[in-house]
Amino acid sequence: MKILANDGISKSGIALLEKNGFSVIVMKVAQNQLEKFINEEQIVGLLVRSATRVSQDLIEACPSLKLIGRGGVGMDNIDVEFAIDRGLHVINTPKVSSNSVAELVFAHLFGMARFLPASNREMPLEGDTRFNELKKAFSQGIELRGKTLGIIGFGSIGQEVAKIAMGLGMHVIATDTEIKKAIIELTFFNHQKISFTIETQPLETLLTTADFITLHIPAQENYTLTENEFNKMKNGVGIVNTARGGVLNEVDLINAIENGKVQFAGLDVFESEPTPEIQILMNAEVSLSPHIGGATLEAQERIGIALATQIIHLLKN
Repeated sequence: MKILANDGISKSGIALLEKNGFSVIVMKVAQNQLEKFINEEQIVGLLVRSATRVSQDLIEACPSLKLIGRGGVGMDNIDVEFAIDRGLHVINTPKVSSNSVAELVFAHLFGMARFLPASNREMPLEGDTRFNELKKAFSQGIELRGKTLGIIGFGSIGQEVAKIAMGLGMHVIATDTEIKKAIIELTFFNHQKISFTIETQPLETLLTTADFITLHIPAQENYTLTENEFNKMKNGVGIVNTARGGVLNEVDLINAIENGKVQFAGLDVFESEPTPEIQILMNAEVSLSPHIGGATLEAQERIGIALATQIIHLLKN
């Protein structure tokens, strides 16, 4: 049985699949060539990340497909309901990259709180001639300890964010449309564990309370954060979005940055991805990364093993 990993899979995942009799093809087939390739090679399993779209038309045109796998959490690039109706298995790895995304949230927060993106731009150009001026300009940073972090979406990623925040000594407030409370367990280097229960709060409470806000919700039909929500926030709030482009209104965000309501933003995802708007890319108060939230070496290993394990269970055993 042939598995096409169109957006890649870890070596450990390949090894596990091959050990169990699967043939793994790791190559990037262009979207417009995918149907032809799947049919010619009689692919039974298609593995994707966010770069490949698995539409109803593609599923319908490829009768050999028995399984579609998504390395990661979001399934918005797959016609899941249609695939299931056609009898296909649809799998993903909802928890294995949670820590990777959570750490990127704090990479953006730490960087912007201490002006690191601006400092890294200016130091190579003028560090040797304006050192003291730059020192003065970038000495107005803030600490995260003692501040309140608002988490919109309290699933596996949001809870991992909460763990890091609590470890830093931050206050945490979370909101979620379905989760009412969650037990957060902190595990330390010496294997000691401490558990905390966090009850979610209304979005309105979070907006007016948080010093920093981070989003961890799936793609939405409508914006979750618009001018209306920004106006309710504290002055000087920091925003991070590692969830999906379109959960916040980027035009309203830039306006909020320019009028001083939002001090900075960290964006890993964009409304017009993969061609983010120039107003976003050129704004000095926006920390940028190209949708790499779950893309660490450790997460890719975990994703590969998790996908392979599910494929073996569903298609072989």
